[in-house]
Amino acid sequence: MAGNHFIEVKNLVKNYDTGNIKVTAVDNVSFYVDKGAFIGIMGASGSGKTTILNILSAIDRMSGGQVLYDMADISQMTEEELSDFRQENLGFVFQDYNLLDTLSIEENIMLPMALCGRKKEEIEIRVKSISETLHICDILSKFPYEVSGGQKQRAACARALVNNPKLILADEPTGALDSNSSAMLLHTLQIMNRELGATILMVTHDVFSACYCEKILFLSDGKICSELERGNMGKKEYLNSILDMQSKIGGDDIYAE
Repeated sequence: MAGNHFIEVKNLVKNYDTGNIKVTAVDNVSFYVDKGAFIGIMGASGSGKTTILNILSAIDRMSGGQVLYDMADISQMTEEELSDFRQENLGFVFQDYNLLDTLSIEENIMLPMALCGRKKEEIEIRVKSISETLHICDILSKFPYEVSGGQKQRAACARALVNNPKLILADEPTGALDSNSSAMLLHTLQIMNRELGATILMVTHDVFSACYCEKILFLSDGKICSELERGNMGKKEYLNSILDMQSKIGGDDIYAE
């Protein structure tokens, strides 16, 4: 694997001890992510994709290997250093939004910058700019329970992006959305990637979501069993290639969302 990539995952291992049985959730996985990339991780339930995301997000500790961000090894960081690292470098988009119901949409988006001690004027300018790009200016004064699922997820995207993080981590972001809201969210992620320069790593088992990624890593039993790059493929050809790859690795939920 070549050096000097934005993110380098080297020989990553994650073991869980359940009584007398050791389960290997991630088995010697290596890959890299360059700045500005939009990478997907696919695999059936239990393949290890969410475990990898949790390790890259510094939520879970690895059992072996390395994860380097701009050559900084997160496995060597203390819990306090990891907390600061997450706050300063990472943005998150979850399936269940994770918006705070007691805060307005605007206040939810502001929160990461406020926690980092940014000035009020800077926060307001940044929130306004991102809200315009993601077309949510008209809901900023509303509360999460007053807006649709698709609007909540776009607000979550804005919150993930507001601190200008080095990496956006998305875990099954369309899982709770209908088809129209899913398409809108995926288009939003595409805007974040292409127009705002966000680097995105998305875990999904949905082939239609995966079509928005420029490269896909396929996991099976904790290992990367294949990779697929879109290159010059059209959307239909790319979709069929993803389906073919899923059928080869035995994904039993490839049509699920």
